[in-house]
Amino acid sequence: MSVKQVEMVMAPREPHFVGDGFRVHNFIPGGYGLSMQRMDPFIMLDYGSKFYFPASPFKPKGVGVHPHRGFETVTVAYKGSVAHHDSSGGGGVIEEGDVQWMTAASGVLHKEFHSEAFSKTGGDFQMVQLWVNLPAKDKMSTPKYQAISNAQIPKIAVPNNGGVVEVIAGNYDGNNGAASTFTPVHLLNAKLNAGGEASINFPAHYNTAFIVIEGDVIVNGTEEAPLDNFVLFTNSGESFSIKATENSVVLIISGEPIKEPIAAHGPFVMNTRQEIMEAFQDYENGKFGVLED
Repeated sequence: MSVKQVEMVMAPREPHFVGDGFRVHNFIPGGYGLSMQRMDPFIMLDYGSKFYFPASPFKPKGVGVHPHRGFETVTVAYKGSVAHHDSSGGGGVIEEGDVQWMTAASGVLHKEFHSEAFSKTGGDFQMVQLWVNLPAKDKMSTPKYQAISNAQIPKIAVPNNGGVVEVIAGNYDGNNGAASTFTPVHLLNAKLNAGGEASINFPAHYNTAFIVIEGDVIVNGTEEAPLDNFVLFTNSGESFSIKATENSVVLIISGEPIKEPIAAHGPFVMNTRQEIMEAFQDYENGKFGVLED
């Protein structure tokens, strides 16, 4: 099995706020050439690096009601907690280590805020939100919501007391993840002790990358990836290794390209401009349901 080489190691660009509750660095589609087509099926990735929010007990910070159609939103919580609600009836609070996987598909209204408990105390907040595209045949399917607690996520031991790999979606070392997906998508949290080393294998043509959430790691024995950096792999080779130089957390994404046309405008990602126009019309005509702000 040949080695999957590193194409780029990217430091985060200046952060911006989404609403007033999510301070994020955008990597996909960012200024590094990480277009939706290059990273297919991953069409957006915002990384909220660790940031302290003071208490806001009277008005939780976040993002008010907004629509989505044509893809899935995946939020992975590392610090802090988020309350989510959507017009299909999905929702709840995700705590540290939990994941919310919302399939917008034919269309939902959505809002997310710091949870009531977190808003009362404030504290460190750290999250990743990933948008996963849907194939044309599933873009207008029924919305759904997967609330995945950390206890539901399989945890696979790394050799020599090296830590664990959490399998959120896809497969690692023969173990299937907690989330169901429409196309082959792998989402792994490698939580490595200092000196721990995980070996990962994905097909060569899959688009593969990772973010260093905590710590500092060495890729394939040679390439350093510091805290908060994004690492992109070439589309050749199948295997790579990640070794922690200190206690580290790495979020790994890999997916098979859908290879369909992408038409995107704001919260809608479809296959044609006509479908984008229809999404706006349906939203304006109230076809995404009702959700109080």
